[in-house]
Amino acid sequence: QVQLMESGGGSVQSGGSLRLSCVASGYTYGSYCMAWVREAPGKVREGVATIESGGRTNYVDSVKGRFTISQDNAANTLYLQMNSLKPEDTAMYFCAAGPSCAKSNDVIYFFGGTVYWGQGTQVTVSS
Repeated sequence: QVQLMESGGGSVQSGGSLRLSCVASGYTYGSYCMAWVREAPGKVREGVATIESGGRTNYVDSVKGRFTISQDNAANTLYLQMNSLKPEDTAMYFCAAGPSCAKSNDVIYFFGGTVYWGQGTQVTVSS
């Protein structure tokens, strides 16, 4: 059974930093595309960053240069380092794993099979 558990959310002021973590279990870590997806109140869920099994990364334009996605395969852990945070980054952040992922027209999406989700961790940025 695939399980994803996020941590590291919190409240920070604009310009601050946070590091999110996601510990995965129940499958061979590194065999899936991993992503961070956020959902703000009243908005659709938005993929912000992905990392593929070979290490290739993708970001949506709104976080490029501020967020860094990485993973430690030995620890089955995915990270999201978030710097220069803005109030518009406020959202629930989810870790997700799926067979394949891509970015088109600045939209990140999964394809090819079941996508697994964590329970989310809240990030709040105040101005």
